[in-house]
Amino acid sequence: MVASKKVNYEESRMKRLEENKKRMEELKLTALAQSLRTTLSPKPSPMKKVKRTPRQPLDLSAVRRSNRVADKPPASYKEVPIEPLGRRRSYGKSARDLSNRVYASHEDREYTSGRAEELHSTLEADFPSFVKPMLQSHVSGGFWLGLPVHFCKSHLPKRDEIMTLVDEDGDEWQTKYLPRKTGLSGGWKGFAEDHKLVDGDALVFQLIKLTVFKVYIIRVNQAEDGDESR
Repeated sequence: MVASKKVNYEESRMKRLEENKKRMEELKLTALAQSLRTTLSPKPSPMKKVKRTPRQPLDLSAVRRSNRVADKPPASYKEVPIEPLGRRRSYGKSARDLSNRVYASHEDREYTSGRAEELHSTLEADFPSFVKPMLQSHVSGGFWLGLPVHFCKSHLPKRDEIMTLVDEDGDEWQTKYLPRKTGLSGGWKGFAEDHKLVDGDALVFQLIKLTVFKVYIIRVNQAEDGDESR
């Protein structure tokens, strides 16, 4: 029973294949498929093969030089020592001669700072104040005076302002205060030079108005006079 079913299935399958083959021949599908294969197959490139000449090594000894530099010696790339930090470069006669700067000793600085702190402790607490020891950068060269940041943020204007400095004789000097840099710029040079401030001096700034400082000066040379009197 099973064998007869297999025979019938094979006979029907072969019959369908023969019928499909006849239909393809009638529709000429076999010839069409063959023509498509021929059309789509890649053709060889008609370009001729070019023979490449091997590149010759570069002769560095024969490099041409411009006529403008042909007679000059070859450039030297030897490292040149850089000027060490701390030594000022000379820019001609217009540069200031700062070679005669005098630096205060550690003992003298302690003396003037101590005297300034004593004076600072006697000032009225209603007027905020602070002590500022002088360095070379404050009294020569750049003439820039940085102020305590906390003091500036707590008591001084929040924008650029003209500050008045009043010395112990009541004379006044105008300086420009820069809040972003918390310091005095334009005008400070005139005050420093007119009062002959030097490295080691100590100043007490007392804010008596919003834009007015009363300034007391403790001079470093007073320390030398005090030593001689002992």
